[in-house]
Amino acid sequence: MLFTTGLGTPTGNPIAPVIKVSSNSRLARRMPDIIDVDTGPVISGERTIEEMGEAILDYIIDIASGTTRTKADLLNQNDFIPWKRGVSL
Repeated sequence: MLFTTGLGTPTGNPIAPVIKVSSNSRLARRMPDIIDVDTGPVISGERTIEEMGEAILDYIIDIASGTTRTKADLLNQNDFIPWKRGVSL
């Protein structure tokens, strides 16, 4: 499961690995224990969308093969939070 975040929500899942993808490098630097993939290099021009997509795919393959574990798994973040439908403030 890929979970994109701009705020750093530290939610895992007891059923499937959760790969947390930050939308910006500032968040990835602020929360290195929570973020698995930093996509900020696309915004800064250091990587193309295609290069970032390949890096994410490689990471997914590493997780699926068991050679790498997600941050949520390493921190035992296996909670489940049902989200409310509709607007939330």
